[in-house]
Amino acid sequence: MTAATLPAGPRAPARPTGTNATAGAARIRATFAGAAAQARTTLIAYIVAGYPDAETSHAAAVAAIDAGADVLELGLPYSDPLADGATLQHASSVALRNGATFDHSLELLARIHRARPAVPLVPMAYVNQALGRDDPQAALRRLAEAGASGLILADLTIDEGAEIEDAARAADLALVYLVAPTTAPERRTAIAGRSGGYLYAVSFVGVTGARRTLPAGVGTFLRDVRDRSPIPVAAGFGVSRPAHVRRLGRVVDGVIVGSALVDALGDGGDVARMADLVRGLAVATSEDAR
Repeated sequence: MTAATLPAGPRAPARPTGTNATAGAARIRATFAGAAAQARTTLIAYIVAGYPDAETSHAAAVAAIDAGADVLELGLPYSDPLADGATLQHASSVALRNGATFDHSLELLARIHRARPAVPLVPMAYVNQALGRDDPQAALRRLAEAGASGLILADLTIDEGAEIEDAARAADLALVYLVAPTTAPERRTAIAGRSGGYLYAVSFVGVTGARRTLPAGVGTFLRDVRDRSPIPVAAGFGVSRPAHVRRLGRVVDGVIVGSALVDALGDGGDVARMADLVRGLAVATSEDAR
């Protein structure tokens, strides 16, 4: 019997991928399901940890939740935030000047979780910032212990994500991936299959920042992503007004608002102004408002 005719041996089991079976992903999906049951689009608010200072950022996080945010993304300040526009770059710089560190961000995360334990918290960072200082399992375990349900690493691709997905599954965290209009259709499908909790759809090509209008083709792009995704899809970048929330809510499961909230908070820490904006956005999530 030649080598070519020898019976094949048992195949090694395929390496697991994705993080949608984690407890963190389940918490996030339950939140989306709860909003959908109320005929609402899930509202995801983003604040920068430590901006303009630690105490104000904690107050802003709690106020955003109380004003109607269903999920809170917590941006971890970084010296080189490549995907961030002027508003978030400025907020990161201010936070870092005022003493923000990875450890302090974890402390803030834990405080927010203790204050509002029912709300999923999803830190947003970059690979080197969050994991370069530690091995992935230790870093992600610390995030989970502080109360995170998920994690967004803005510069992580599925091509390089397997090890971090392993660490996220071990920590029971959802690893949320991003897709953009420039992402090829077949790759959108692959990314959606690996994302946990929800899929982050970047509404336009460019960096973050509040915009007056959304791109003309955003609806077509988001419908395609939604059709390909087995999990909820949330659209971010440029979303700043109730009209944007109403428009996007017709085609996606969630909307993400970041720069507009940071602008409203400002260096002076106007928590009331920021909360008013969240309330207006929350009203626009209702199906009756579309």
